[in-house]
Amino acid sequence: MATRLAAGVWVSAYLTRLRLADIPAFVVHRGDATAGAVMVKLNTLDGRAAAYQRAFNLMEDRRDWTVLAEGPEREVDAALARQRGFDPDLWVIEVEDRQGRTLLDEPGLSD
Repeated sequence: MATRLAAGVWVSAYLTRLRLADIPAFVVHRGDATAGAVMVKLNTLDGRAAAYQRAFNLMEDRRDWTVLAEGPEREVDAALARQRGFDPDLWVIEVEDRQGRTLLDEPGLSD
């Protein structure tokens, strides 16, 4: 099993990867630098959004990005706020891309 990166290191690397692809992103909520979970909100700038979380895929023995919520942006924001209420160590990253790119499907981002 691979060693997990500290959350703060992963977030920094992810933001760099997005910046290099000219995809705007920013930290909405800073969680625990070592062990905080990370959620990614995709804002397509048309009033709609999606929120992604990492979940363990037992069949493949790996962690994958799955959809927590999608639809009107205010509903996605409410779902993220509920998650932050459960987990104060949670990181929330917002990605703004009309094309719907998050780069979460690229190698290395499920680690």
